[in-house]
Amino acid sequence: MAAAIVGWVTESVREILQISGLNLQSFLVFCAAFILACFILKPRRNLPPYPAGRVPVLGHLLALGRAPHLKLTAWRRQYGDVFTVRMGMEDVVVLSGYTAVKDALVDRSELFASRPAVYLANTMLGFGKDIDFARWGPEFRQRKKFATAVLKKLGMKIGTGSIEEKIREEASYLRNTIAEYNENPSNIAYDVTVAFANVICSMLMGKRYDYRDKTFRELADAVFVAMAEAGAGQIIDVFPLLRFVPVVNRAGINALKESSKIQNVIRQEISRHCENLDRENPRDFIDFCLLEVEKQEKVEGLTEENVMYMAQNLFFQGVHTTAYALMWSLLYMTLNADIQNKVQQELDAVVGEGLPTLSHRSQLPYVNACLLEVMRIRPVAPLAAPHFTTETVKMREYDVAKDTQVLVNLYSLHTDPAYWPDPDRFDPGRFLGVEGNVINKPESFLPFGGGRRACLGEQLAKMELFLFFSTLLQSFTFRTPDGAPPPNTDGAFGSTLTPHPFELCAISR
Repeated sequence: MAAAIVGWVTESVREILQISGLNLQSFLVFCAAFILACFILKPRRNLPPYPAGRVPVLGHLLALGRAPHLKLTAWRRQYGDVFTVRMGMEDVVVLSGYTAVKDALVDRSELFASRPAVYLANTMLGFGKDIDFARWGPEFRQRKKFATAVLKKLGMKIGTGSIEEKIREEASYLRNTIAEYNENPSNIAYDVTVAFANVICSMLMGKRYDYRDKTFRELADAVFVAMAEAGAGQIIDVFPLLRFVPVVNRAGINALKESSKIQNVIRQEISRHCENLDRENPRDFIDFCLLEVEKQEKVEGLTEENVMYMAQNLFFQGVHTTAYALMWSLLYMTLNADIQNKVQQELDAVVGEGLPTLSHRSQLPYVNACLLEVMRIRPVAPLAAPHFTTETVKMREYDVAKDTQVLVNLYSLHTDPAYWPDPDRFDPGRFLGVEGNVINKPESFLPFGGGRRACLGEQLAKMELFLFFSTLLQSFTFRTPDGAPPPNTDGAFGSTLTPHPFELCAISR
């Protein structure tokens, strides 16, 4: 069969040569000239420059290493605010520095507002049926607007109807749990996670769990493992076919397995809510969504499957990122006893013996400055979730085509010496004005992103971090266990930047 095909091709070439009057040499010269002309006349892509270190097939993956936010920030100093990295077989444009990032995320937000096809995230989140990784379009806009409005109705706001009391209640539970360690060395990351999980569960499902509840513990564990494994399995996002390769696909399989546990719990809650739905008095996020599924007034085509994925979005955001932001805060308190002491002095002077409330926030500038400095020096998301261009756009002198993946390096904003002198030093004073008032929105500071894709739960996260942090610092002095080395501040990069596991002693005040 193969011989017959080769013979047919050879005979065809001979016929072409006879018809055209060419000999073999002339024919080869013609082909070479044709290929060269195509190459010369091919439109040149005016892409941003590539850093050194690109290799075939893998691109820049090896050069990026295990701390890509650091490597990308180093490359910024050499290649500028806009450059291209090769992720496997795909070109990805990287934006660094406040001017370029603000231009894309805020000033021209709609041009960068879509999401690329990322295998693990898309599989975990329903291939666009959620909010976080949905493509730009009317479906995404309707879902996000609706979810934001519902969260405000459920208390994501200051004043009447706020969820503040539930957060304060959970902060008290966490304080009591930590007190049970009797000042012994302990890793409280799990306790912090379940505390934040209870806050978001009260909004999503209308109930809180006992910390020892089996279902709740499995739910909290699943968040931990799913996010860690998703970070470890990112090679599958670059080469999706690797999901079929044993061993290599293990992290991805584990991430999907843990994510499915969360989805099953949410589906069970949706079924329970359907059976007990009070259409006149919706109690929580799932109730409001189920009513919208029936009415189709604000979100066209909303289904129960959408509701499940949207709830999962909020669960991941409301647990994982905020829990680790608080853990970073406590880590830096253990390393800076003088700063911790100033926080406690301010709390004692303003709050006294009662529990902190949101009404105290304006009177506690140093407490707020500490939280802002933590989010600056160790942003939980140093690289924002990938963006995707909706149109061809000009970035500086370069052309970025439609449907190009764009990676936003938020870490580069927060460590830019032009805005933050000695950026690796932990200094809450950066966020205090000359009169001691807190500076909430300085330039080159976007811990929650910006524009159309800014974090949906930003206001809730800020409320939680303030109340949990101030309650714990009012109750305890945190220090490193005797004889133990100081906690590592480098962090582990995965789907987020998390502290390496560390123990602390919570000394009652």
